[in-house]
Amino acid sequence: MTLEQLAIFIAVAEREHLTRAADAIHLTPSAVSSAIKNLEQHYGVELFHRVGRRIELTDTGRIFLTEARETLARARSAELVLAELGGLMRGTLSVYASQTIASYWLPPRLMRFRAAFPRIELTLTLGNTRTVASAVVSGQADLGFVEGELDEPALAASAVDQDQLTILVAPGHPWAKARSIGPQSLGETNWIMRELGSGTRSVFEKALAGLGVAPDSLPIALVMPSNEAILSALAGGQCAAAISRLAARSHIDAGHLVAIDLPLGSRTFLSLHHRERHRSKAALELARICGAK
Repeated sequence: MTLEQLAIFIAVAEREHLTRAADAIHLTPSAVSSAIKNLEQHYGVELFHRVGRRIELTDTGRIFLTEARETLARARSAELVLAELGGLMRGTLSVYASQTIASYWLPPRLMRFRAAFPRIELTLTLGNTRTVASAVVSGQADLGFVEGELDEPALAASAVDQDQLTILVAPGHPWAKARSIGPQSLGETNWIMRELGSGTRSVFEKALAGLGVAPDSLPIALVMPSNEAILSALAGGQCAAAISRLAARSHIDAGHLVAIDLPLGSRTFLSLHHRERHRSKAALELARICGAK
């Protein structure tokens, strides 16, 4: 049974006339008659009484008409869903992002996407780099955004922006007046660090190695799960921390924290997607807005 056969049956049943039905659906009367006969013969039923030159629905035909209408309506609804999904008139998009990106870089880009495609249901989940990568690999996330390096063969990564790490201290810290230190001084103060697995920590530890400083040589006072927690903790203590300049800009501008002049290099913001899964049109559009290829 095909959708075309259902449409033909409904047209004939509603008019109880082959020629009028054929005109309505732009087929020849013989094609309409043949479709009805094929249905009846295939299923061993009589859908119409042939009374002289007239046709009338049988009881079987009346029962089947209800099912045929509902089935065709569902098929048209499914067709509409595909058309709307293809045209970005509806759909869902799951995005995972590391905290720096999710809190400071991604929101204005999500608002641009929302303005362009208001009927796409978009969800954003925060996590560290490891969490984001795992979500994209498992299919929980359509797109991921992380900072720093990533070694995951299942994922394709595209650079979308650059950021810098900067060392921060409170105005009362001994380094604040100097504003510049050498690598040999890094072990002379306590540090507040992000958790293992975060992009911020992995990039900082790589920068330390590049300066000839062993990451485990730094005395760690606290390990915090977010940039915001570290920025708050810094303001009231004698510790240092390495934080995204993007995340710390407002604190530096307001004079609440002091940036220390010791270059740690830049880090790359990456857009992630699974190499073997098709990206939806919504995912492709968001990646484009974010500058990914």
